[in-house]
Amino acid sequence: MAASRPPSATLESMLALEDRLGYQDRAVAGGLDGYLRNVLNGGEQQQLFRQIVARLPRDGYASLSPDERRRWAGGVRSALEPGRSVPAKPTERASPAKPSRSRNARAKPVATFSDEDPLAMDVGRLGRLPPQSRKALSKLGIDTVHDLLWHPPFRYEDWRNVRAIGDVLADVDVTVVGQIRSIDLRRLRGGRTATEAVVSDGTGTLGVWWWQQPYLAKQLQPGMRLGLSGQVAIKGRRLQMQSPEWERLDDPDDDTVHVGRLSPVYPKTKGLANRTIRRLAHTAVRDYLPFLPETLPQQIIDQEGFMSEREALDVLHFPDDMEDVARARERIAFQELLGVQLAVLSRKREAQRRSDAPSIEMSGDFIDDFLSALPFQLTAAQQRALTDIRADIQRSEPMARLLQGDVGSGKTVVAAAAMLAAVKAGHQTVLMAPTEVLAAQHFETFQRLFGSDDLSASGPLFNDFRLTPALGRPVKMDLLTGSVRAARKRAIHDRMSSGDLDLVVGTHALIQDSANFGDLGLAVVDEQHRFGVLQRDSLRSKGRSPHLLVMTATPIPRTLALTVYGELDSSVIDELPPGRQQVDTSIVDPSQREETVYRRIREEAAQGRQSFIICPLIEESESLEAEAATEQYEFLRSGPLRDLAPRIRLLHGRMSADDKRSVMADLSEGRADVLVSTIVVEVGVDLPRATVMVIEGAERFGLAQLHQLRGRVGRSDLPSVCFLISEPDGDQVQRRLELMVQTSNGFELAEADLEIRGPGEYFGTRQSGLPDLRVAKLTDHVNLNRARNWANRILDNDPHLRAPEHQLLRTRMEGVNAEGATAMH
Repeated sequence: MAASRPPSATLESMLALEDRLGYQDRAVAGGLDGYLRNVLNGGEQQQLFRQIVARLPRDGYASLSPDERRRWAGGVRSALEPGRSVPAKPTERASPAKPSRSRNARAKPVATFSDEDPLAMDVGRLGRLPPQSRKALSKLGIDTVHDLLWHPPFRYEDWRNVRAIGDVLADVDVTVVGQIRSIDLRRLRGGRTATEAVVSDGTGTLGVWWWQQPYLAKQLQPGMRLGLSGQVAIKGRRLQMQSPEWERLDDPDDDTVHVGRLSPVYPKTKGLANRTIRRLAHTAVRDYLPFLPETLPQQIIDQEGFMSEREALDVLHFPDDMEDVARARERIAFQELLGVQLAVLSRKREAQRRSDAPSIEMSGDFIDDFLSALPFQLTAAQQRALTDIRADIQRSEPMARLLQGDVGSGKTVVAAAAMLAAVKAGHQTVLMAPTEVLAAQHFETFQRLFGSDDLSASGPLFNDFRLTPALGRPVKMDLLTGSVRAARKRAIHDRMSSGDLDLVVGTHALIQDSANFGDLGLAVVDEQHRFGVLQRDSLRSKGRSPHLLVMTATPIPRTLALTVYGELDSSVIDELPPGRQQVDTSIVDPSQREETVYRRIREEAAQGRQSFIICPLIEESESLEAEAATEQYEFLRSGPLRDLAPRIRLLHGRMSADDKRSVMADLSEGRADVLVSTIVVEVGVDLPRATVMVIEGAERFGLAQLHQLRGRVGRSDLPSVCFLISEPDGDQVQRRLELMVQTSNGFELAEADLEIRGPGEYFGTRQSGLPDLRVAKLTDHVNLNRARNWANRILDNDPHLRAPEHQLLRTRMEGVNAEGATAMH
C-alpha cells in the first residue's frame, strides 16, 4: 500500500496555488483555516501544524490582508524546507470544525506534487494507463487532471443493495462481498474464453462468469476478498452472476470505487473501459480536487445556496444519493451558463460602447418610395421589423440584430430596404449566403427589386419593377462566389475596394483576404446558423464598424436566442403574406409510395405544377448523399415516373455551379416538373408553382430541417402537400413526425426539436458556436435566466471582470468566446 502524503506537502501545494491566485483564500474549499483545523483535529503532523497555526492571528488566515497572507505563507514555506523548523509561540485558536465531507476512508495518493499546478498535470499521472486508453482519453478531450475532473458521469448504476449471498433473490440487482474459493479459465468453442469463479461469504456460494476476459484468471486469485455487483440468476440449482462489476477489497477500510455504491457511468469512446475512467476519476477526486479553486464569487454561493465547486464535482463523480446529484448538477450547470451569459453580454456591451458606425438615415419619404414600388403590401410583422432596423441603423452604435421569420415570411424584402438605405446614404452593403444556389437567388431578387447597370456576371435582368424612386438611380451590384473565374473575381475585388460597387451578394468568397470594401456600411448574413462566429466577424471586419443584420428561416428557441445569439437583438416576422396556403402534411408508409405519392406527383405535373423529392440525409457525407440522390433519380426516371422522365432534374452538393444554375433555370422557367435533390434545397429554392414535397427517410431529419423543407412548397395560393415517408422506429421518432402533422408553427416545432434532440443537433449537424457544456442544458429556462441576471449584475459593477473574485469567471468567459470563434460549420 502506498504511503499517505503528509499534510505538510499538501499545505505547500495549497500555498503555491494561493500565490498564483493572489492570496484570495480560494486555494481550498472553505478557506485555508478549515484545512488547518481538520489537520489539528486528528490528522498527521499535529505538533508541526500547531506551530504553523500559532503564527496566525486569533481570527485565522481569513482575517489577514493579501499582503499579510503572502508574508505568512512565505515564512511557512521557508520553514518547511528540510532542516528548518517553525518557531513556536503560544496563541489561541478557534474550536476545531467538523471534518469536511469525504467518502475516502484512507488516502493513498499516487502523485507527487510540486509547485507546478497539480490540475495541469498529465492524466497519466493518475495511474497505470495503456497507450490505447491514453489515446481514447485524448479523443474525449481528457489530457489533464482538470479535464478529467470536468468529465462528469451522465448516469449511475445503483449497487447500494448489499446482501449476503444466502439472502439474494434472482433477477434483482445486488452487491455481494465474499472470498474467491476457486477461479479457472475455460476455453469454449470458436476460440472464445470464459473466466469462472466461485465466491462464498459464509452464508452461501455464488458462481461468477466473465466472458472474453481471460486476464482475470491471473489477476484474481483464490483467497482474495471481492465485491461483486450485478444481477443474480439461477442456473440449475446454483446462483450465478454473469460479467458483474467487481472490485478487490483486500483492506476492509478501503473506499470502494466500482461496487456497493452509486457507481458512475461516464461518456466514453472505443478503446476505453468505463472501469478505467472510474478508477482514474476516483484518484483525481481524492488527491487533486482539493486544489481546484472556486470559480463563483462567495456572494453568489451564499445568496443562491450553492454547494462549493469542489463539493459539487465530488458529488457528481461519487455521490451518496441522487438528491445530492441534483443539487450538484444545478450548481455546475449554473456556473457553465453564467460563463456563457458573461461572454454574450460582454460582447453585446462592448459593441454598444462603440460609436463609430455610420449613421444611416431611413426617412419617411424613402420608406414611402420603397413601399410604393413594391407589387405587394408589407405585413404588420414586416413593418415592425423594418421599424426596429430603422431605429438601429440611425444610431452611431453598430446594429447587431437577428431577423427571424418562417420560410416565405418576407425577410429578404425587409433586408433589401435597409441595404438600399445604406446605398442611398453613400455606403456599400453586402449579403453573405451559405450556398451558391441561395446567393444566386438573392442576387436575382435584388436585380428585380433594384435593377442593375452591370449584368456581365449575373444572367438575365428582370425588369418587372425598379425601385429608382427611392434611390434615383440603379444599384451597382455583383455576385461573388467560389466558382467565379479568377479574372472576373479580381475585377469584382477592384470595384469593391474602390467603392464602385454599391451592393455585393456572395458566399464564403466574401471573407477571403483579397476581398475588401471601400466603405462598408451594412453587412447582412442569411441563414446565419450555417456560419461560425468567426466567419460572421470576418465579414464585419471588411468595414470600419458596419451595422450587422443576420437572418434565419430556422426559428430560434428562446434559450438559444439567449445563449448562442445572446449578443444580438431580435426581431420576429411571425406572420405570412396573405394568400399563402397551409401545407397538408401526412406520414406515409413506404409501401404507399405508388398509390399516395407518385400518383399525386403525376396529377400535379399534368396541371403544370412542380414537385420536390428529397433523398435521405446521410450525416457528414456529401458524396454518399450525392450517390443516393443519383440512384433515386435514375430509378424514378426508369420506373414509377418514367412518363415524366424528360422533365425530371437532379440537384446535389457535388454538382458544379454551372450545372446547379442550369437545373434551377429549368425549374424556374417551367422546363422541369420534378426535382430530385439532397438537403441542398433546404434553403434557397423559391418555386411558386411547387405544390408537392416528398421527404424520403423523414426520420433522419430534425424538426427544424423538416419544417424548412416543407416551406419550399405552399408559396402561392395553390393547395400544397408534404409527404413524410418513414417507418418510425421508436416513440421519439413517431412523436417528432406527428408534431409535423399537427402544427405548422415554426417556433413550436423549434422548441420541441431542441427539447427532443438537444442543441448540438438542432440544425441537423453540429451547430457552429455552441458552448461546450458538460452538465448544463440550454433548455433549462430557470437556470439560464438566473445566470443571465447575475451576469448583468456582475458586468454592471465590473465590466471587464478585473476584480479578484471575478478572475476565474473571466477565464471561463474567454473560453466560451474561443469556442464560439473557432466553431466553423
